[in-house]
Amino acid sequence: MKVIRTVADMGEEALAIIRSSKSYGFVPTMGALHEGHVSLIRRAANENDIVAVSIFVNPTQFNENDDFEKYPRNIEADLALAEEAGADIVFNPEPEDMFSDKRDTLVMPNKLTNHLCGLSRGKGHFIGVCTVVSKLFNIIRPEKAYFGQKDAQQALIIQRMVHDLNFPVKIEICPIIREDDGLALSSRNVRIPENMRHEALSLSRALTHGKALIEDGATNAPEVINAMCEKVIEAGDVEIDYIDIVSTETLEDVAEIDDLVLLAGAIKVGGVRLIDNMLAAPAGK
Repeated sequence: MKVIRTVADMGEEALAIIRSSKSYGFVPTMGALHEGHVSLIRRAANENDIVAVSIFVNPTQFNENDDFEKYPRNIEADLALAEEAGADIVFNPEPEDMFSDKRDTLVMPNKLTNHLCGLSRGKGHFIGVCTVVSKLFNIIRPEKAYFGQKDAQQALIIQRMVHDLNFPVKIEICPIIREDDGLALSSRNVRIPENMRHEALSLSRALTHGKALIEDGATNAPEVINAMCEKVIEAGDVEIDYIDIVSTETLEDVAEIDDLVLLAGAIKVGGVRLIDNMLAAPAGK
C-alpha cells in the first residue's frame, strides 16, 4: 500500500491509474477508522482494481476549534486498518497543502442544508464538506466514491453536488454499521463517557421505535416524532438536537407518512454529539 502525503504526488498517481484503464474507487475519511470505514473500503476493493482512501481531518467543516482539536487521530492504526481492508493508496495530506492562505473559492450547497444538521451546525459545515470533497475528487479523480448512510444528509448533498456540477464520479451509499447493542459506529464514540452508554443508545432505540410504529400503520409524522422524543427523554441525561421525519429526496418535513421516509436524529451525550438515521415505510410500500 502506498502512502501519499502531497497533493502533487497524488495527482501524478491518479493520472497513472487513469492511463492504466484500471477501475478506480475512492473512500474519503477523516481518519479514526472503525468497522464502518472498513466496510466501505472492503466494498470498494470488491468492486474496483484500485482503491484510494483519504485520511484528512478537514478543518473547514468544524464550527468550533475545540471540536476540531478533540477529533481522534491515530494515523498508524488507520494505515494498518486501511491496508487490511484492501486499500492500495492512502492520501494523507497536510492542511497547508490542501488549503492555501489565498483561497477564495468555496462550494456552497443550498436547499438541502436547510434541514437536520444544517440547522444546528450551520451552512458553513456543509460548505466545508462540499469544498473539501470537490477538491479530493479533483485530486484523486476516482470513478466511484463510497459514503456511509449514517451521514445521510451529507451523502444526499454530495450526490446532488456531483449531479449539479457534472463530476465524473458515481456515488455509492453503503449501509450503516452498528455495534452489537445497536449504536451506529462513529469516530466520536470513543469520546462517550463509559457510564453513559445507556444514554448514547437512546437515539437508536428511538429510531427503531419510530420505524416499528410506521411499519405497524402509523401515518401522522408529528405523533411518531413525539413518541421517538419520549424514548430519548426516558434515558435521562441526554440533550436532543433534533429528531425528525423527512423526505428522502428533499429532506423537507413530512406531515403524513405514505411512502419511504428518513427518520433522523442528533443528540448530545456527555458533551459528544451523535447522529443516526433509519429508513422506514408503511407496510406494502
